[in-house]
Amino acid sequence: LQAMPFRPASLAVLRSTRQTGRFILCASSVWSRNFSSGTGGSQETHFGFKTVRAEDKAKMVGEVFSKVAERYDVMNDFMSGGMHRLWKDQLVASLGPVRGTTMVDLAGGTGDVAFRILKELSAQRPPPDHDPQSGPDTRLIVCDINGEMLAEGRRRASEQGLAVGGVSLEWVQGDAETLPFPDRSVDCVTIAFGLRNVTEPKNALADAKRVLKRGGRFMCMEFSQVKDSVLRQAYDAYSFNVIPALGAAVAGDAAPYQYLVESIRKFPDQETLAQHLRDAGMEHVTYTDILGGVVAVHSGFRMD
Repeated sequence: LQAMPFRPASLAVLRSTRQTGRFILCASSVWSRNFSSGTGGSQETHFGFKTVRAEDKAKMVGEVFSKVAERYDVMNDFMSGGMHRLWKDQLVASLGPVRGTTMVDLAGGTGDVAFRILKELSAQRPPPDHDPQSGPDTRLIVCDINGEMLAEGRRRASEQGLAVGGVSLEWVQGDAETLPFPDRSVDCVTIAFGLRNVTEPKNALADAKRVLKRGGRFMCMEFSQVKDSVLRQAYDAYSFNVIPALGAAVAGDAAPYQYLVESIRKFPDQETLAQHLRDAGMEHVTYTDILGGVVAVHSGFRMD
């Protein structure tokens, strides 16, 4: 990914009365309502390759992540061959986070992306016009629906002693389709490997756009569709034969890994997702493939 510094149109932030570095359990629900179908009554959607009622998906996905919360990094290692760590580094480098902003990381319960952003911010000085007595100059909000994932992220932050003066690291629980943030209050929204777990991603994209300020940026990193047929066959063989077996051997349960593999195949391809960003009102929409489309990073801006 080519580094593209994040330059919001406005660097004004919501002033917080919370002390810097205080952890607040409020989290943002990302596993909520995947492009559902049906008219009238109960709508249907996908849970992996299964067809389920839309209202049941959030609970089912929540159960998956409750099972793997403590082994989330191991799960991602299985899914990506350990490459997810480098990919997340690339995501944050491309975002180019800066002090004096409000940033939200959706589906970020264990803090993987947020901790990388925090590291970037630690090397920066506070905005010159900021009065330290007024509170933090920067808000970094981790949003997730799952309490176990949030608890794991808070535990890791505490164990690692992660705190940056002037940066408020917050943990918020809610619904990705109805985010608990005011209109035009956020400078950037990121989501890494979480959008495919939302029951209705289009709603989540629309609400991400709602909370962004003018000039604010949305970035999504997600497993996507491999374009080369030879690579796709090898990737499918690894995904369906190796990943669930490793999950059973190491984590003691193959089912969560089987769901995650299947969920990737049901997710829209790169061009379709890019159009969904445009339909949500985002502009300057682009995407970059990694490893031939194993992963794609989509980017869009709110310009109105």
